[in-house]
Amino acid sequence: MAFDVRTLHEIERKIIKALANGKLALDALTQQTGLNVDQVRRGIEWLRYKNLINVNEKVHRFVEIDDEGRNAIELGLPEKRLLDPLKKLGGRATIAALRKALSELTDAEFNIGLSKAMLNHWIERDQYSNVSEASVVISSRIEESEEGKFLRKIASSKVDYDSLTQDDIKAYQSLKRRPHYLTDSEEKTVEVELSQQGLAIVKDVETVLERAIDVSAPAPIIYAGRKHPLQDVVDEVREVFIGLGFEEIEGPIVQNSFWNFDALFTPQDHPAREMQDTFYITNMKAGNVADKKIVNSVTKIHQKGWNYKWNINEARKLVLRTHTTPVTIRYLADNKPEEARVFSVGRVFRNEKLTYKHLAEFYQVEGIVVGKNVTLRDLMGLQTEFYAKMGLNKVKFWPSFFPYTEPSLQSMVYHEKLEKWVELFGMGIFRPEVTLPVGVKNPVLAWGGGLERIAMLRYGLDDVRELYNNRLSWLRSVPKCQ
Repeated sequence: MAFDVRTLHEIERKIIKALANGKLALDALTQQTGLNVDQVRRGIEWLRYKNLINVNEKVHRFVEIDDEGRNAIELGLPEKRLLDPLKKLGGRATIAALRKALSELTDAEFNIGLSKAMLNHWIERDQYSNVSEASVVISSRIEESEEGKFLRKIASSKVDYDSLTQDDIKAYQSLKRRPHYLTDSEEKTVEVELSQQGLAIVKDVETVLERAIDVSAPAPIIYAGRKHPLQDVVDEVREVFIGLGFEEIEGPIVQNSFWNFDALFTPQDHPAREMQDTFYITNMKAGNVADKKIVNSVTKIHQKGWNYKWNINEARKLVLRTHTTPVTIRYLADNKPEEARVFSVGRVFRNEKLTYKHLAEFYQVEGIVVGKNVTLRDLMGLQTEFYAKMGLNKVKFWPSFFPYTEPSLQSMVYHEKLEKWVELFGMGIFRPEVTLPVGVKNPVLAWGGGLERIAMLRYGLDDVRELYNNRLSWLRSVPKCQ
């Protein structure tokens, strides 16, 4: 056989069988096949692509009555409404008197009514009237106008324009000049019939029951729902730290300046606390920032260490946290552990210019280890182990400075695509000025950094903004398992 009917879908077979006796419209085809409209449309496209059917589309134009047309049926066309007052005035009247008698008509309606009544020969000018005061007289022979007949014809339902007579078309064209008398609309009808190739396989479609499966046919690419690649990194970081024996802690995004800055021995005149670097919550301040004993201890530490008068009002200011460290320090203040391993992951906010390596909002991971004998060497070993589990093996550490750690280090990881070392986590040992006011006496190893930088290394990106561009081509290309 020229066409293998076994490759036809069941929808296609039903359509071919229904068309065996001739062409059908879309709704009739839906009824005869028992398929819904979407299935029929889909089957028609399949069969048309295979040249088994012909599809004929025709646009039908319809005419229906509008609001003014309905009023004309009920009250009469303006030209017809001229006749009653004219009769009451004795069959002859001046145009001014007639206009006064028909005050309910607008000037436009009156003028077109007068013009149409003359064209219909229902009235004519009075040849004996005064030139300055024109008059009209009623005719003895008045027949219904074609416009009136047409309005009654379409009053109950719309009419196909192709079915109109010549008189109907003249009436239609006349009424179309009057606003809101008629409305035009279009409807598209679809008729389907079998092509010569389709007719040739009707018997085979009715007899062949099995459908062959074309294993060489291309299958559509399906993009299943999945988490964002950055969220995969966040989840992986959580798994790594939990695997290393850490416990996750959480805290609010909005913090008062006391926990975000002051408790971390950041002076109140530090540049990081200015509005160009920090997002402040306007017209709101915290009431009780912390336990009174802790506040007093922090006050003394600041006045002694930075030699200035500490201001409680500055500490009450509310900010979008600039790091997750306020979560950590509040954990230390609430629990005062002698030993602990905790970490936190969350969004932080910096009022910074967006660049290829900086964002105004990003994820930060932070952790601490509390212990009597922990050292900076332990911290470097812990970070090296963490990076190795994340697939980052070229790591080195660089001396640095942070207000709340001493000594302080900066971890550096080599970026293969950029071919240079990239800064990642800051780290160090919390200063006594940070830990003693909250009641912690043992050393506290601390570190923190943005996760977007790790995601850049993981996915080979050279611009951190690519993580948030929602470019589908990239999102779909990132393998789930690295």
